[in-house]
Amino acid sequence: MSGERLTIKTPDGEFSAYVARPAAAKAPAVVVIQEIFGVNAVMREITDELAAAGYLAICPDLFWRIEPGIDITDRSKEEWDRAFELFNAFDVDKGVEDIQATVDLIRKDPGCNGKVGSVGYCLGGKLAFLTATRTDVDAAVAYYGVGLDSLTGEAQKITRPLLMHIATEDGFVPKEAQAAIHAALDNHPLITIHDYVGRDHAFARTGGDHYDAGDAALANQRTLDFFKANLG
Repeated sequence: MSGERLTIKTPDGEFSAYVARPAAAKAPAVVVIQEIFGVNAVMREITDELAAAGYLAICPDLFWRIEPGIDITDRSKEEWDRAFELFNAFDVDKGVEDIQATVDLIRKDPGCNGKVGSVGYCLGGKLAFLTATRTDVDAAVAYYGVGLDSLTGEAQKITRPLLMHIATEDGFVPKEAQAAIHAALDNHPLITIHDYVGRDHAFARTGGDHYDAGDAALANQRTLDFFKANLG
């Protein structure tokens, strides 16, 4: 396993992605979709951990259209302010297109066996949901996705499995939004939703203010089990 950089070309320009390769010569791939802090140490660590678990993992720089190479933390007010500026400037539709370009590239990689999944956190959780509705990923996982209550109508387009992790005390996803998500998606045959009672947003972000080791481990194991079942 080693970290490397790949370049992904689109009609609008090119951007980079952090890649971690597993020990196996061929493996399923997983696209890691960033939070609002860019491809930072937390995202690179997740990518590395997926490679250690046997996946060809790739984390694209989805903020490249605003500013390439964003790498900030959740440790200061200035960084939080910058993160929300990026979030507000981000074009979700273009972001999904960039994820599809990432999927296309990694699916053709000599180290990929042809299967590709996605996993996203926060903003990335929203994008992971949209990969299930708008791209050809084989399986998707969304951790505490934001704004999903306004996107549930797209669920009719889902043809591959989707796993969702919801924090019941998520400061960015109000109770009424959670209720709307459950009402719209609970009975969908391809969607599995797990609630984490008492947890706040980003409970799986290592080092974050709301990190909970127990539920983070539970969610991460459920994610690995889901990928094993659906990506092989």
